[in-house]
Amino acid sequence: MSLRARFALAFALVSAVVAGLVGVLSYHAVADRTTQANDTTLTAATTALAAGQTGVLGSADPPAGDGDDGGGGPPRGGGGRPDDPARFQMLVGRRIAPDGTVTVLGGRPVVLPVTDAARALAGAPVAGRTDTTEVTGGRDDYRVLTTSLGGGTGALQVAMDVDLSNRLVQGMANEITVVSLIVLVVAAAAGWLLAGRITRRLVRLTGLAEQVSARGGVGGPDVEALEAPVEGHDEVGRLSASFTTMVERLASSREAQDRLVQDAAHELRTPLTSLRTNASVLRRFAELPPEARERLVTDVQGETRELSHLVDELVDLALSGHSAEPEEPVALAPLARRMADRAARRSGREIVVDADDSVVRGYRAALERGVGNLLENATKFDHGSGAPIELRVRRGTMTVRDHGPGIPPADADRVFDRFYRADDARGLPGSGLGLAIVRDVAERHGGAAFVTTPSGGGACVGFGVAPDRLVVASAPDEVEAQAAPEPS
Repeated sequence: MSLRARFALAFALVSAVVAGLVGVLSYHAVADRTTQANDTTLTAATTALAAGQTGVLGSADPPAGDGDDGGGGPPRGGGGRPDDPARFQMLVGRRIAPDGTVTVLGGRPVVLPVTDAARALAGAPVAGRTDTTEVTGGRDDYRVLTTSLGGGTGALQVAMDVDLSNRLVQGMANEITVVSLIVLVVAAAAGWLLAGRITRRLVRLTGLAEQVSARGGVGGPDVEALEAPVEGHDEVGRLSASFTTMVERLASSREAQDRLVQDAAHELRTPLTSLRTNASVLRRFAELPPEARERLVTDVQGETRELSHLVDELVDLALSGHSAEPEEPVALAPLARRMADRAARRSGREIVVDADDSVVRGYRAALERGVGNLLENATKFDHGSGAPIELRVRRGTMTVRDHGPGIPPADADRVFDRFYRADDARGLPGSGLGLAIVRDVAERHGGAAFVTTPSGGGACVGFGVAPDRLVVASAPDEVEAQAAPEPS
């Protein structure tokens, strides 16, 4: 069953239940009021008869629209001819003796049965006891009130034709039933129309989602065609906006994936070509002089090392932003010192750390990778100055300064691109992915990577996190204790 049909059915059921409850309550209220009015009339007539006023049993005025049983006419009993006066007599007055003998006091000439309860009241020693019941006399229904006279002297019995009242109440019940059915149909139709308006946007979103699933992804011109128009600020409107954002991110992810694959394939060709060439030379390894053999082995080892490093960085870059690593408060000072010690051991360079007590909410492994790549980049390019490399941490921003040749202004905007290497860096080891990973780490933390040229030469390369990721370290020692152990 479709969502629209469910909505329409729900509207119809709710409306039917409400209409039914209102109808039932209205019916019982009218029936109770009618019964109370009839009982009041019977009580008043009994009081009058006890006082000897038999005139209350006289003919009633003909109701408006006098005629036959249709159109709200008078009761069916009391004669059969339209000119019969008893036709409009509504009451019957009788006196019941203890032995069940009936004495008619007036009113409509109709024979009503004497019940056991009426005989018991006729012989009751106490006056004022009553019994109310409904009986059928002829073609009409009568409501009968029997009142004991006390001392075993009999009872007064007054009966009232309630056939018209019953028919009116039954007619009301029929009308309530018809109205309830009409309400049910109208509610179902209104629910169908309203559900169509409510679910229209959901149906459109469902169709777009099915298109994305059928195509296996999005990309290129598909993005604009799959954008869901945002209408309103309700839950469906927010869902439309989220769906559009999701499609755009899927498209961006697909484009980034394609670009990464293309760039990786391009970068992998160079070491693979070199290794293929060296493999051909290895067929004549025994014929080569010792110096050529040494160069060949050194070249193969270097190309293999560069290829392994390239694969590692490709994996890091591909998994950037998709790790299941949880967010946690990270103290940057101990992290910076730990990464500086590691880089100093690997490169043999002196690294000076100047860090404040910044604590950020982020991903520890990603931040370590970003700082490590900054230091590795600095040690690679600053290879002859003799000055120490400086790592500075201030309010969530990590900056590494070297004293090497610096970065030309023309390359400053491109050093964070994947596989980009300046002309003077093409002879150095590396894949051109280190600073690209730094940029991804910064963006994952809501910040950005940057390059500046300080006075005195060299370069300052770093990245920062978003200001809202800075936290107050209420217990710095505890935060430092959470830091990952120093890898060997």
